[in-house]
Amino acid sequence: MTRSPDPEPDPVPDSEEFLADLLAGTSRAPYALSPKYLYDRRGSELFDRICELEAYYPTRTELGIFDAHASAMASYVGPDALVVELGSGSSNKTRALLDHLERPAAYVPVEIARDHLVEATRRVESQYPHLEVVPVCADYTRAFSLPLPDTPFARTLFYFPGSTIGNFDPADAQAFLARLADLAGPGGGLLIGVDLEKDVAVLERAYDDPEGVTAAFNRNLLTRLQNELGAELDPMAFIHRASYNADLGCIEMHLVSLRQQTIRVQDREIPFAQGQSLRTERSYKYTLAGFEALAREAGWSVEAVWTDPDQWLSVQLLRAQAGAPHTP
Repeated sequence: MTRSPDPEPDPVPDSEEFLADLLAGTSRAPYALSPKYLYDRRGSELFDRICELEAYYPTRTELGIFDAHASAMASYVGPDALVVELGSGSSNKTRALLDHLERPAAYVPVEIARDHLVEATRRVESQYPHLEVVPVCADYTRAFSLPLPDTPFARTLFYFPGSTIGNFDPADAQAFLARLADLAGPGGGLLIGVDLEKDVAVLERAYDDPEGVTAAFNRNLLTRLQNELGAELDPMAFIHRASYNADLGCIEMHLVSLRQQTIRVQDREIPFAQGQSLRTERSYKYTLAGFEALAREAGWSVEAVWTDPDQWLSVQLLRAQAGAPHTP
């Protein structure tokens, strides 16, 4: 039982928005661009490969937590939940939750890439033929409408695995979580993956793997600049760099210029000095206490926390509080 994806125009950024964000992000040093531009079709394929690498601990660690504790998570969630998965992608982690929930009322995958959304919807429909699936094509980082399924439900559960919350700067993370609390309503839930602070060598290896897949993922942005914006640049004049920013508590990915050069995009020029970089991603790592404080300010209480034996990563069940901050 599946509805068609939202018929509104595809929210994937178009070339005009891409160009505007690039020019805004390089109008002053340090240069930076949203990590959402890493995820075209090629970028998504490369990220799927990253998730399978030995060096990239988050995916297997989080799945291990689900394997060990999914039944307990389901008990906290309760029966008849409306499950809203944010950034469902290929829905590889969907079964880790749905297989254990008691009578899930409906499943709402929210995904910015329409082709990924259609594929994931078909996959879930084939695996759960009696589950109502209501796909939504939207950028979940922005305000979107939460559809009502035909099936009655007891509560809304947002599902946000993958420690993607770390890609938000803390102020943006708080605003995003507050918006979810508003959508969930009092008593609604959020099951979220949160990456934790750990040895810097482990972090840097995860984001600069020996196989070079993450480097290819990062450098794919240069190909997008050429193909979608007609940028004049030399891709071989940039290298991938991932390093831990101890002051901010995050891993940063950069494209670093090997020489003085200029990227020309339409009638604009973006100068790079040798060693100057374009930051393409930040991934914040939290302490359990630090994330609890952030969630509380956004209108959530932490109800349960599950971690791996090394405490590298956590899966947390949050509950929306009455009187949670309203975010338009």
